Amino acid sequence: MKLLGTAIFAFTIAAAILLAGMLAADAAPRHHHSHGLPWCGTWMESHTGIHGPGNLAMAREWARVGHAVVGPAPGVIGVLPHHVFQVIQVLTSGMVLAISGNDSGAVRTRPRTTAGVIAWRQL
Repeated sequence: MKLLGTAIFAFTIAAAILLAGMLAADAAPRHHHSHGLPWCGTWMESHTGIHGPGNLAMAREWARVGHAVVGPAPGVIGVLPHHVFQVIQVLTSGMVLAISGNDSGAVRTRPRTTAGVIAWRQL
């Protein structure tokens, strides 16, 4: 009987942890292509302290911020049609270590390809 009570207690704790994780995942902002609002641009506003011109919640609007540069370098903003990131380090030709918001629903620092970048901007 004691073993059954222990198993029920363990199951209850596991279910509570699983439910808490599901609720937290549901509360996290998502990219506008997957059921939520875009927030990479909004996160970048907060991260850099820059607001405007235009609606910087839209990633593409970051192509008008600061001044154009030829390619990636630490601190430079990379603008994709639907995402914006900041370069931390150039890893190789075509790869950077970057930080961005709304990267799979979270703020992440990870290697990222430079393919598809429509603008490089120095703030």
